[in-house]
Amino acid sequence: MAESDTPHQPSPLVPDASCQGAKPAADLPRLETTRSREGLLDGAWWPRSHDIEAELPMLVTELTSRIGPIARVGLDSAAWEELPTRLIIDDRVVHLDAHEIGDGTALVTRGDGDYFVLLVVPPEADPEAARTAMARAVCGDNMTEAAQLRVAEPEEP
Repeated sequence: MAESDTPHQPSPLVPDASCQGAKPAADLPRLETTRSREGLLDGAWWPRSHDIEAELPMLVTELTSRIGPIARVGLDSAAWEELPTRLIIDDRVVHLDAHEIGDGTALVTRGDGDYFVLLVVPPEADPEAARTAMARAVCGDNMTEAAQLRVAEPEEP
C-alpha cells in the first residue's frame, strides 16, 4: 500500500504553543503538548459567549483538526444559556452531556473514550486574568485544579 493510500491519522499531540499569551475572547483552544499528560488539565478554551450552539462548532472543528474526531463534550449546564443533547458539527453528530459540576471545565471525548479536560474561561473574564489562567492551564507541569484557576466573573456594579 502506498503512503498516499493510508488514511491520515491526526497526532495525539499538538504543536507546542502552550505558554504563549491568549487574545481576549478570540483564541482557539490551546492544548498542552506532552507525551505523558501528567498535568491536571489538557488545555483551555475561552468562548466568546454563553451560546453553546455558536461557540462549540469552532472548538470541535479545531480540536478535530488537531486530535481527531470528537464524539462527546461534557459541559457545566450552569455556564451555558441552553444545552441541547447533540449538535451536528462538520457533518458529524457530537453528543453533549450537561452536568452541574461548576468547576469550569469541559470534558472532550475523542474516539471510544480518550478524553481531554479543558479549562473553560468565562466569556466576560478580564483579559489579563484570562490569559494568565489559560497559560497556567496548558503548561505540562500544571497541578492546579480548574476551580482554582477559574477566572472570577466581574462583579455587578
